[in-house]
Amino acid sequence: MSNLPSSSTYARWLAFLRFVTGFVWLLHAVPKFTQSEQFMPPNGFIVLYIQKGLQSTNPGGPYHAFLANFVQPNIGIFAELVRLGELGVGISLLFGALTRFGGLVGVLLTLNYMAARGGLFTFNAWASLDACLLVMSLTNFVLPTGRVWGIDAFFGKKPAPAAVRAEFVEERPLDGPSAPP
Repeated sequence: MSNLPSSSTYARWLAFLRFVTGFVWLLHAVPKFTQSEQFMPPNGFIVLYIQKGLQSTNPGGPYHAFLANFVQPNIGIFAELVRLGELGVGISLLFGALTRFGGLVGVLLTLNYMAARGGLFTFNAWASLDACLLVMSLTNFVLPTGRVWGIDAFFGKKPAPAAVRAEFVEERPLDGPSAPP
């Protein structure tokens, strides 16, 4: 029977996955700041993305109503939230700080991207790179990936519990049977 790798080996691979995920999020976020006129309203990519989402989602569905009634009228705020969210997730995962929260925000962002692209229950949504980023972000949300080579390692340690000692208490012997006759 072969030996399994140690837990520290798994932890290092999870830290590597955290680095890669954070780097991908930063690759998405940085151009939205350096070339903001290509992303931000009124003529940026976000406007076309929301318009395409309105066309591809179910007109009577709740996500379509969310896009039409909340996102489109406040597109400037949502565009800023998207780029700040992507940047925050990237920094969080790259440095291993608040990795579970960063993973959660990454999951929520990718679910929104997939829903705006036409629905979460279509093959095209799950055959996209967003689905891969969803799985990577979900891994960072579920597992403590920031505890190796990350800032979370300094805050996640708890002192070891004290050793359990057996204690014997002397009791006087019973004066006869204790069960009723």
